[in-house]
Amino acid sequence: MSTDVTIKIGGGAGQGIQTVGQLLALSCHAAGLYLLGINDFESRIHGGHSFFQLRISDSPVRAADHRVHMLVAMDEATVELHQAQVVADGIILADREQATQSGKVLAVPVARLAGEAGSAITANTVAAGAALALLGAPIEIFQAVLAKQFKHKNEKILAENVAAAKLGYAAVQGISFAHAVDWSGRTKKGQLVEGAQALALGALAGDCRFAAFYPMSPATGIMMHLAAYQDGFPLVVEQAEDEIAAVNMSIGASFAGARALTATAGGGFCLMTEGLGLAGITETPLVIINGQRPGPATGLATRTAQGDLLFVIRAAQDDFPRFVFAPGTPAEAFETTARALHLAEKYQVPAIILVDQYFNDSLYVSENGFAAPSKIERMLCAEGPSGDPAQYKRYRLTESGISPRRLPCRGEELVMATGNEHREDGHTSEAITDRIAQVRKRAAKQNGMLAEMHPCRRYHGDAALLLVGWGSTDGVLREAVDMLRRESVDAGCLHFCDLWPFPVQATMLALATAEKFFVVEQNSTGQFAQLLRQQTGLVSSGSILKYDGRPFYPEHVRRQVLEHMG
Repeated sequence: MSTDVTIKIGGGAGQGIQTVGQLLALSCHAAGLYLLGINDFESRIHGGHSFFQLRISDSPVRAADHRVHMLVAMDEATVELHQAQVVADGIILADREQATQSGKVLAVPVARLAGEAGSAITANTVAAGAALALLGAPIEIFQAVLAKQFKHKNEKILAENVAAAKLGYAAVQGISFAHAVDWSGRTKKGQLVEGAQALALGALAGDCRFAAFYPMSPATGIMMHLAAYQDGFPLVVEQAEDEIAAVNMSIGASFAGARALTATAGGGFCLMTEGLGLAGITETPLVIINGQRPGPATGLATRTAQGDLLFVIRAAQDDFPRFVFAPGTPAEAFETTARALHLAEKYQVPAIILVDQYFNDSLYVSENGFAAPSKIERMLCAEGPSGDPAQYKRYRLTESGISPRRLPCRGEELVMATGNEHREDGHTSEAITDRIAQVRKRAAKQNGMLAEMHPCRRYHGDAALLLVGWGSTDGVLREAVDMLRRESVDAGCLHFCDLWPFPVQATMLALATAEKFFVVEQNSTGQFAQLLRQQTGLVSSGSILKYDGRPFYPEHVRRQVLEHMG
């Protein structure tokens, strides 16, 4: 039989919920299983309620399941909150002193067993051991994972965790679990990677040399991964005093010739918009990663959303060209980040990458690895003499809109830049002719930029009914399509990563044969549906929206589609 099991580990912040999930994920991955892990946590250091949900399968999975087969409850609140999600033949592993089994609830004295192992902080290892034992995992797999995880710790810590694992296994010995997994005969699949890590690796592949940030969930993880690579790469990662400083430091580094980026959330992006405009008028390459979360203001600081699309397309006053991307898979995030750094430099414009908390904090299996560009092409004027230095014009009027870019102090030419409107040589100007000429020059880049845009990805794209999404909903839509097709609904989906400049012709072609299409997104006003209508004149058959801060499940999309269809 095929394997498709979901485990949810819940408890308060500070109880090691993510640690239990990571240990389970590493063990499943070591055994050659596919998995997807999602994080759900409150904006607090201690208490509240958090959970890590892990879906394991013998086939690739890119979406979470609404059904829970095993609930690992590190506190009683988890039982109360999630017991209704547990399937009829599922199990609830509860941390209770009296070891008993009653109905779905299997009581295991996790805290006491951790004490017996030698340290109360090994409670998460006890819980992970019990869960793996119920799943049928050989203890040797878990011991190997622990040995790798604690190889940099002292022998006492490793011994305590191994003892905790054995006690967890022993506590559920003889208990049957209807959804136990066959752990034999598989080879390890690819690598485990978080969405945030894929973005950081893409930045390295794109030759990012400087990154500045101010910590803001859910973007902090991107910069923490980048900072971890500093020792092995020609890279500087700087924590600034605020988001305004972060974006301006990145612009300064880019002006000096280093490929640079910054990462933030929607609220931080608000503070960066003046810097975004400065990059626009000075034509300084810049990449900003915006990890979306629900707003406005602080909103839901650790939840997920897709509410910043229209904002980032029009952010900062007046018109100037920019790229906007929204990758949907770790591989696409890697490629898009590297490409954004390249395109920002090629066209001398800002590039914005939209991700979200769900994507950044989820754990994926990447089977094929990531391929960095074979070479880095720098779009700069050659160093050294170039004739009469007085003839150099940073903002020279060109048919493509792209002007020659020399670096300051790297030649005899004087490189001038200003946040004011300017002449071709960079001097401030309020002359009507200069203003019109520079606006038209910047706008002329749009034709070349549009040619760089990738069309949407199609999955059963010739179907009569299409689901249209962007960013992190890609895997959810594909699974929803599979569900609908099993019910004899001729369904397919389109996923958009390249959002601005909007690929009008390719989009109209992709939707030309659809009898109906529904736009699926995580905001309350259907922002992509609005953009689609504005750019193409196409009106969706309806929107499937979610804006509670939690991600879509495929079943939710399937149900909404069927309701729309009557």
